[in-house]
Amino acid sequence: MIKIDQAEPHYDLVAHRGYPHKFPDNSLSGIRAALEAGAKFLEIDVQLSTSGTPWLFHDESLERVCAMGGSLVDMDDGAIGSLRASEAARFGAQFADEPIARLSQVITLLQEFPDAFVFVEIKPCSVQRSGAEQAVAAVARELEPIRGRCTIISFSIPCLRAVAANTTLPHGIILETWEQLKTDAQEFNNSHIFINYKKLPWDGSIDVGTQLAVYEVVDPVIARKLGARGCHFVETFDFPGLKAILKK
Repeated sequence: MIKIDQAEPHYDLVAHRGYPHKFPDNSLSGIRAALEAGAKFLEIDVQLSTSGTPWLFHDESLERVCAMGGSLVDMDDGAIGSLRASEAARFGAQFADEPIARLSQVITLLQEFPDAFVFVEIKPCSVQRSGAEQAVAAVARELEPIRGRCTIISFSIPCLRAVAANTTLPHGIILETWEQLKTDAQEFNNSHIFINYKKLPWDGSIDVGTQLAVYEVVDPVIARKLGARGCHFVETFDFPGLKAILKK
């Protein structure tokens, strides 16, 4: 539970991995649906193929999304291109033809939505497989057309060091624990700081000196309380649904 001060909430919703409540995780169709529903902020996950191409994928295993073993980071572009992000366990055959999206496709889509901003999370498994500098360089190249509308975020400290050392893109740390504010977070000039809302302290200040984003929220009561407490961004798997309820 979280102790909340009564105040008028002010925060923005972030479409977390697109619109996973109704579409496969990190899918291009789900991202488009969130944008068309009015999302101004997106968060997506990126991993590199052995070909060095950034693809949208969250899990270390292909099992949940593609119903098969193995890892995306161990596959080349040709093999990944043949996969389908169907999430059959949730959706049956509804998305049987849904491909895994490339980061470049999301950048192209964002040209249709010039007011949208994207947080791009580079997954630690990709940093470990490809190396921090290679992973960051590949992602940074893709993000160049939307410079000013993107931030690279990661749990990986080597990744954030590579962003800071080799690019001029803004970056933000994703905290495993609140206590990291006093250690790892101090190393970086974070544009944003992300954390699971359940890991926030029960009371006291949550002023982190920069914009705070929390995840994963679908309950409007929790969203309002987090906004009232001072969170700047609330990530949700159901952007259209939560937006509609919060408007009431």
